Amino acid sequence: MTDLVHTEIKDRTLIVRLNRPERKNALTHAMYTAMGDALEQATDDTNIRCVLFTGTSECFTAGNDLGEFAAGLPGDFEQTPVGRFLLLLASANKPVVASVNGAAVGIGTTMLLHCDLVFAGDNTAFQMPFASLGLCPEGGSSLLLPSWIGRVRAAELLMLGGAFSAEEALRLGLINRVCEPGQTEANAFEACQRLTEKAPAAIRATKALLNKPTMEALRETMLEEGQLFAERLKSPEAAEAFRAFMEKRQPDFSRFE
Repeated sequence: MTDLVHTEIKDRTLIVRLNRPERKNALTHAMYTAMGDALEQATDDTNIRCVLFTGTSECFTAGNDLGEFAAGLPGDFEQTPVGRFLLLLASANKPVVASVNGAAVGIGTTMLLHCDLVFAGDNTAFQMPFASLGLCPEGGSSLLLPSWIGRVRAAELLMLGGAFSAEEALRLGLINRVCEPGQTEANAFEACQRLTEKAPAAIRATKALLNKPTMEALRETMLEEGQLFAERLKSPEAAEAFRAFMEKRQPDFSRFE
């Protein structure tokens, strides 16, 4: 594990805590590796019955560390830290719960599509600004969002890339409950405790049945998204978007076709 991701087992729940507050928990390759390792640990350890992803009462994650990701992905997507994490998350056989406050940007939103229960503070701002960064959707969002909330709403969130509130996420059916920020993690952990008290094989079977209709298409979509995402990272549009972000200005895409 890395110091930027803390893990602990509490009452049969593996708590995975993002711990880079000075950078709003922006995710590095090492952090993705640690989160993937945690998911593998949960699969292998029979003492673990649930996984809880969380950050702080102020921030979940601002998304990928653009300074690191501007250099591209290190190798084939499926073998990269982010690709491995996303595929492990999508195929997790035990329930995954998320406690989200503050910024939930990019993968900070799309990873929630693979969680079984999501609790969000009323200070949460969800956002998927991929197109604004010259990139494309990831994490299976181009498949899951249209099927869950409709094609036009998915296009609005993925193409315009604006932020939306926890109340809006609740209305769209993307989260389970809106909480006071200081109570979000406690509410999420209470749900984890309820899950760990259930018959474990029955919970695993229920999760497998819920995921089965989309599992094959989801993996195919995630790999296709990942390949295109890696290509987009190397594109002139992404380079302009990243420069603009670092220079704190709006990107100028007017010269691109």
